[in-house]
Amino acid sequence: MIQKNYRKTKTACYLGFVTQSISANFTPLLFLTFYRAYGISYADLALIPLAFFLTQLTVDFLSAKFVNKIGYRTCIIIAQATSGGGLLMLSFIPDICPHPFAGILICVMIYAVGSGLIEVLCSPIIEACPFENKSGMMSLLHSFYSWGAVGTILGSTLFFAVFGTEHWRILACLWSIVPLCNIVNFASCPIEPIVDEGDSMTIRQLMRTKIFWLFIILMVCAGASEMSMAQWASAFAESSLGVGKTVGDLLGPCGFAVFMGCSRVWYGRYGEKVNLSGFMIASGVLCLISYLLAALSIWPVMGLVGCMLCGFSVGIMWPGSLSISSAGLPKGGTALFALLALGGDLGAAVGPVLVGNVSHVMGENIQAGILAGVCFPVLLAVSVFFLRRDTPSADR
Repeated sequence: MIQKNYRKTKTACYLGFVTQSISANFTPLLFLTFYRAYGISYADLALIPLAFFLTQLTVDFLSAKFVNKIGYRTCIIIAQATSGGGLLMLSFIPDICPHPFAGILICVMIYAVGSGLIEVLCSPIIEACPFENKSGMMSLLHSFYSWGAVGTILGSTLFFAVFGTEHWRILACLWSIVPLCNIVNFASCPIEPIVDEGDSMTIRQLMRTKIFWLFIILMVCAGASEMSMAQWASAFAESSLGVGKTVGDLLGPCGFAVFMGCSRVWYGRYGEKVNLSGFMIASGVLCLISYLLAALSIWPVMGLVGCMLCGFSVGIMWPGSLSISSAGLPKGGTALFALLALGGDLGAAVGPVLVGNVSHVMGENIQAGILAGVCFPVLLAVSVFFLRRDTPSADR
């Protein structure tokens, strides 16, 4: 009997999350370039991440219905193709389109389809593999999103420093190589079904299960706790803490991503020795402390420490919520992972909006907005506490 090479599956999924990180982080680095080159207003530029996340949310929802019918392998290959194709098209479509902004949106929505599919599919693909320490493997998988963010920010910054921002189209082509080459990995690696055919729960069955809604709350809070700080870290560092943009970007969003990745790698290696639900509660408390430290800081160094500490605290939240949910509903199947991704993305959209609106109401005070974000880690910790008390599988 030929032994299946699941290490190739891991590599493919790792690169899948790197691809998702490139898709989420590359275009925002070009906002000022688009403003100067195409005359696109800041108001229109703000629609780019909105289009990205709305497309991803739509894909999350639709995936629950069509992935099982089309097949995991076909869908994940489509994910890599659309991610790579969208990034590649970004290098020329805006220039040949009568309205460059429309061309940018088209490309963003194309690679957002791939990003959404990656988010829905890579986690259950890893969960279905016969690995020990499933929660640790899930955490390690999601760490590659963090390292992808660090690589995208640092790699793009270095490229622009050497070759200039006017050559951004070349960089878009270079980043597209990652998903396009990863097609080969997904076409040849072993992929196991997360649940035997016919045994998985339907969307209606999931929605009728009370514990499912608690899992959704976990994912919403995980996404909001992470993105409320991540999306505002650069502006927070520059405006509230008074540091320069370069320092703010490196110690703010980049430092946040580094610490988040370290947290996920640490749990991936030593997670077997740690109680997941207890670690999640501790992470929620640490996240609360980091938000308070950032929001109430009177010295820049305190605020930056709070920002980076937040990255470490949220590291386990998303993958940990997935692991707890899959253990609590072992027959949830693709529908469960798709709806969990939908919940996480909803939190990722709602959290930063809350911070922004509160900041505006409080006189453009970002620290006040950050302070409003403390509700998310608190709710997550309370939810895990009740899950731990009432559901033995959550204590894995």
